[in-house]
Amino acid sequence: MINVLSVDVEDWFHPSEAAAAVTEQSWPELQSRVVDSTRLLLETLESTRTLATFFVLGWVARRHPDLVAGIAAAGHELGCHSDKHKLIYDMAPEDFRADTRTAKQSIEDAAGTAVQSYRAPSYSITKRSLWALEILAEMGFSHDSSIYPVSHDRYGIPDAPRHAHVRRTPGGDIIEVPVAAARLSARRVAPVGGGAYFRIFPYRYTAAGIRRINDDDGKPACIYIHPWEFDPGQPRLSLGPAGRLRTYTGLSGMRRKLTRLLEDFRFSTIAQTYPTSSGLPISS
Repeated sequence: MINVLSVDVEDWFHPSEAAAAVTEQSWPELQSRVVDSTRLLLETLESTRTLATFFVLGWVARRHPDLVAGIAAAGHELGCHSDKHKLIYDMAPEDFRADTRTAKQSIEDAAGTAVQSYRAPSYSITKRSLWALEILAEMGFSHDSSIYPVSHDRYGIPDAPRHAHVRRTPGGDIIEVPVAAARLSARRVAPVGGGAYFRIFPYRYTAAGIRRINDDDGKPACIYIHPWEFDPGQPRLSLGPAGRLRTYTGLSGMRRKLTRLLEDFRFSTIAQTYPTSSGLPISS
């Protein structure tokens, strides 16, 4: 089974948890560490001949175009992760459209290649922002990976399909690739897609979840990571207990865990795993 590996390319001060401690206006004054941490990831992927989809912030693409070009040159897929990591359900549709247009253009200018996959910051396409899929389809995006079929205080559509499917919108069809969630019972699923779940819990938690999706469901699992998660020396922001737990726990063990993950499972990009909508179920 070939699973999907995705990387949300953002700096250490971009996660939603960081918004409680830093403002967008202060970003240019902070030390950027995204180039070194992303290059470390690229080296790790190259050593195992693994390709991934890199969802890049437009803000990062404008400041580090050589990094974005290098990701594309290494054979990875480039996707859009918004321009400035604003939550979609806090935006008006016209603002979302403008944000996405700016980010898409910035990434394409840096890499010289088209961008057709999108991921919302903090999976902020929820039931109250499903309108964003119509805009993405209108803008020419063929794939989205913004829906997490779990319950969470910031994101999630618990009753959404757990596997790749086609979303029909007035703007056109778009392939939705949900982040991995493993079925535990008729009513319970466990988030196993990566990020904090990969950092905080033992490796066997994620591995067992992927195997359940691969073996029991017969489907690929979509996993995500961030470059800043491989940078244990990053500055620490003044966050609350929950914010510190979600952001800083497990940083030192991430490179070891990822190496093991790439040895135990096969991964590729979203576009290569789902090149067309043929055979995928349809959801409106």
